[in-house]
Parts: sequence; structure tokens; C-alpha cells
Amino acid sequence: MLRALTIMVLLAGTALAQTAPPGPTLGAVRARGALSCGISTGDPAWSQPDSRGVWQGMDADLCRAVAAAVLGSPDRLVWQHLTGQNRFPALVTGQVEMLARTTTWTFLRDAQLGLNFTAPNFFDGQGFLVKAEAGITAAKQLDGATICFVSASTHELNLADWTRTQGIRFTPVIFADKDEARRAYEANRCDSYTGDASQLAAIRAAFPDPKAHVLLPDRISKEPYAPAVKQGDDQWFDIVRYIVFGLVEAEELGITRANADRMLAESQSPAVQRLLGRTGDLGPAVGLDRAWLLNAIKAVGNYGEVYDRHLGKDSAVQLPRGLNDLWTRGGLMIAPPMR
Repeated sequence: MLRALTIMVLLAGTALAQTAPPGPTLGAVRARGALSCGISTGDPAWSQPDSRGVWQGMDADLCRAVAAAVLGSPDRLVWQHLTGQNRFPALVTGQVEMLARTTTWTFLRDAQLGLNFTAPNFFDGQGFLVKAEAGITAAKQLDGATICFVSASTHELNLADWTRTQGIRFTPVIFADKDEARRAYEANRCDSYTGDASQLAAIRAAFPDPKAHVLLPDRISKEPYAPAVKQGDDQWFDIVRYIVFGLVEAEELGITRANADRMLAESQSPAVQRLLGRTGDLGPAVGLDRAWLLNAIKAVGNYGEVYDRHLGKDSAVQLPRGLNDLWTRGGLMIAPPMR
């Protein structure tokens, strides 16, 4: 109780700036009392129900972070399970307020579909999963192979470009969603399953015998993932964008899910004080309260905690951070100055 009172005093200790009025999206989310968030129909490590039916994964946690920042609770969510075909129409027609569905940021998607990508939350590349017994060690050995992949994704064009460049022939086996493609690959309907390497690594880890499958080292594309919002509401764009950046900044500053309250009460770092709302007016600038990023961090942890839980050292996938490490450790994850 004492700590809670201390936090309330700290957050109220400086005169509040005028809070920006809610734009159309923030107003709609508040009126409903829940965030409508678009995720996949089931994608290991990204958005998939656990044994209790609770949705888990990198994308699911990003939805929770936004709900916590905007509504004060990570549970105030309406999950919308979208396919590759209906994900963009669902966003631009208002069925969802944000799309967090392993979606690659591309020029034409950004320019033509009526949506805006906010901030990269994962850097990936397209790879190939094959059976170990096939003895394949490089993607060039797939000449003449049947290859499974999902329609309405970047994978189809990437594969066509790469095989044309390499002079490789293949037979496509195309599916509407990832679960169908995975089952077809398991049933030996194709020699390889191609997709983003992180997703293939998560699928491999979920197989009964992961060692019977090999994720080839080749990467034939760059796939920056970013949550997307509908065009035309800059305030909502900034909210979602800077929640992603806020989780990255929290990792850099050493703020975790477990120590966020203590850091708020005790840290003398100006950067920590601003991020957690003790000073500055980050939240009010986008129509939220000062505790918006504090609430997001307490809901899911910092970026590194989310990564480790679903893809990294605390997961079955065991995927090294690589490009998704902080910029201070040689990765690409960096946040603009939060001030």
C-alpha cells in the first residue's frame, strides 16, 4: 500500500501538462472499453493459444502492451484472428484498431493499402525448412522440389524472384494459412516449407521430433515486421509506434516487469524518470496519462523480456537475438530519444 501511494505521489508530483484530446481511434477504443487487435489464426511464438486457451506470443504481447498503455489493463482486448487474405481489409475498414500479425513492412503495402506501419518490432528473413533425412544443406539443392508456402504473403514473390535469379525450378503448393501449410509439410506433401525464419524455427520447435527437421542457413529476403494502423489518425499512429519504442528503451535502461515500480520510485536517471512518467509529458502529448509506458512495461516486460519469453532463451525456440538485439550490442533495435 505504501509503495502504491508513493508511486501516485511521484506521478502527480509535477504539474500536469494539458492532455491532448482523444482522436477518433483513441476515442473509439475508450468508448468500447477494449482494444480490437488483429493477430493470426495460430502462429507458434507469435500468436497462439496455450493449454488454457490464453493467447501467447510476441504479437499477442504487443496487443497487451497497447491495451495496458491506453486502457490501463492488458486484458481489455478483443482478439481478431485474421488470415493473410483478410488482415489488411480488417484494418482499413475499422474491424481492428491495430494489426500485429507477423506482417512485413513493404513499400507498396505502406503506399497503397490505406495503412501505416508504425515501428519495426522484429527483423527477419525468408528461409526454408526441410526434413533432415533428405540430406539437404543449402537452398540451391531444392532445384526440382515441391515447396509449400502461404498465399497473400511476401513469400510468394520472394521465392519467385530468388528461383528465377538462381535458375531453380520448383513446384508451388499454396495454402491460405500457416497451419494448413505446416500440416501439408508434415504429411510430406512438399519437400520444403518456406517462410520467415523465426516462424519456421518456432514451427520446428513444436514438432514431436525437432531434430528430424532442418532450418537451412540461407535467407533470401529481408522481412522487417511492424504493427500497422489505419492511415489518417496521427495520434493513434504515434501511440502504437512509441509503445514499441518504449519497450525497447526500457530494455536499454534496465527497466523490467519486476523492477518498474521500484525504478519509478528510486531511480535518479532522467531518462528513466521520463519514460516511466515521473517527469515530462510523454503520455499527455498523445492523449494518455503519464503512466502509459509504465503500465505497458508492467504488463509484458521490456522488449528483451518479450523476446526471450517467446523466441529466445526462455522459450523452446532458442532463437538468438541477432539483428533483434539492442543497438548497443550490435543489433538493430533502437528507440528515438524519449523526450
